[in-house]
Amino acid sequence: MSSRFLCGKNIIKKFGDTEVLHGINVDIKEGAFTVVMGSSGSGKSTLLYLLSGMDKPSSGEIFYQETKISGAAEKELTHLRASQFGFVFQRTHLIGNLTVSENIKMAGLIGGLSEKECELRTAELIQKMSLEKVEAHLPSEVSGGEAQRTAVARAVINRPALIFADEPTGALNRANSTEVLNLLTMLNKNGQTVLLVTHDRESALRGNRILYLDDGRMTGELSLSDYDGRDAEREEKLTGWLEGLGW
Repeated sequence: MSSRFLCGKNIIKKFGDTEVLHGINVDIKEGAFTVVMGSSGSGKSTLLYLLSGMDKPSSGEIFYQETKISGAAEKELTHLRASQFGFVFQRTHLIGNLTVSENIKMAGLIGGLSEKECELRTAELIQKMSLEKVEAHLPSEVSGGEAQRTAVARAVINRPALIFADEPTGALNRANSTEVLNLLTMLNKNGQTVLLVTHDRESALRGNRILYLDDGRMTGELSLSDYDGRDAEREEKLTGWLEGLGW
């Protein structure tokens, strides 16, 4: 594994005169399921956008696999996001006039896969994500959970090294949330690095490393064992840690 997979050094982000991230240093380990927690407005989504190259820091440096991506040309960043990163957001951003299957396949084509490879991977993901019954449906014709599972499939069709997930269960009920979290956990166990941003304790329990962001500053870190089902001791450890941080 790379000694430096994804890291940020002294990241500062300003919007106008307002500084929202204050000198963040963060190191995302390859193969880990890392969770960034914090209350609304703490800057956690902003940090995710910076680390993924979707936004640029006001100052500081961001590296991915030894390559400095902060300040990189947009063409380079677009290629990186298409080939190495996968994204899952609270809103699915599915294309409304494409079917579930077509939405997944389109991401593969954009990522540079051949038509044949896209079809093979799409079929595999539809089965893995339990979308067989709705693969020919439009996004408006499926449930919230099915739409988000489609978004996960779309995010991983190019087999990215790193999955960025920004509050992916925020608009889902508990049953659908569990399904999406199970998928992310499965992908991580299969070797993909996951960076999840959330304010939900149940979601955070899936991580093996929890970072806490408070008012634009990294104020805490907790290591947990890999997720292997509900574990009372693990839950107690996370709860006690969050309470100590004023959660």
